[in-house]
Amino acid sequence: MIHWEKNLAELGLTLPPVAAPVAAYIPAVRTGSLVYTSGQLPFVNGRLSATGKVGAEVAVEAATEAARWCALNALAAVHDLVGLDAVARVVKVVGFVASAPGFGDQPMVINGASELLGRVFGDAGAHARSAVGVSELPKNTPVEVELIVEVR
Repeated sequence: MIHWEKNLAELGLTLPPVAAPVAAYIPAVRTGSLVYTSGQLPFVNGRLSATGKVGAEVAVEAATEAARWCALNALAAVHDLVGLDAVARVVKVVGFVASAPGFGDQPMVINGASELLGRVFGDAGAHARSAVGVSELPKNTPVEVELIVEVR
């Protein structure tokens, strides 16, 4: 068994508490060997790391960091449900970027989540992905990320 929690610690990262849902849903659900997370926002100590549209009020660098926080929060939801060390691989990442008109670098923003997952899981972190530009996200957040992971 691989110890992903150890990798996380070696990166100087700790899983935050699972973010409380902002509506009628649960943070993660397991069906068979897959865990699906709800869309996670970039909460840091109970507050959003940024608000606004990427390409206007939010710089790409700040949005990329927000995507990392989203991924870390998604991992916390997975850990709370099945334990992080149960993860066999990351299957898919879906990222949404609240984009100012004309902004087209959504993939660069969602790289924040993808790169974090690669650092934690190595080859098992390689995943399929969508990076979608949207006009609005909940609570005026610039980024939202959801994961699908395979578990043992």
